[in-house]
Amino acid sequence: MPPAVAPVRIPQHPWYGLRTRSNRERIAATILNGRGYEPFLPVYRVRRCWSDRVVTTELPLFPGYVFCRFDYRQRQPIITTPGVVSIIGFGDQPAALLDEEIEAVRAIVNSGIAAEPAPFLREGQRIRVIHGPLKSLEGTLVRKKSSWQLVISVQLLQRSVSVEVDPSHIEAF
Repeated sequence: MPPAVAPVRIPQHPWYGLRTRSNRERIAATILNGRGYEPFLPVYRVRRCWSDRVVTTELPLFPGYVFCRFDYRQRQPIITTPGVVSIIGFGDQPAALLDEEIEAVRAIVNSGIAAEPAPFLREGQRIRVIHGPLKSLEGTLVRKKSSWQLVISVQLLQRSVSVEVDPSHIEAF
C-alpha cells in the first residue's frame, strides 16, 4: 500500500479591514462580492422605536468597516470600490487581520445569540467558553448591568463585539 499523501493546502489571502464611507458598508460589501472577492460584513439586529411603529433592522457590528480577503499587490479594484475609503494599515503599509479574530466574530454572528458592539478593552479577565454554541472562543469577561459578557476584540480596528455568556459556561486562563 503506498504511503498516504497529505492534501495540498492552497494558502488563502489574508483578511484586511477596509474603512468605508459612513453608512456605506453594505454597498461596499455587495460590490466586492460581485467583483469576486470574499467580503465579510458582520451585522447585529436592533429594534428602533418610531413614532408609529417598531422596526427591527440590521446594523454593522463594526460601523465604518468591512473585512475582505484579497492579494494586497492587486488592490486597485478594492480601493476603487464605491464606498471604500482606504485599507487599514500603518503608514502606507496594509495590516492583515488575524484569521482567528475574524473566525471568532463569524462564530458569534452565526451562533444566533444576540450580540452588539462593545467598547474596545485593553484590560480584563481573559476567559474561554467551555460549553454551548461558542465553545472554545476566547475573549475578555466584562460585567454589563446584571449579566456577564464575553468580549471579542479586533486589535487593529480597536473595536470589539460583546455577547452574553452564562458564567457556568466559562473558565479563566
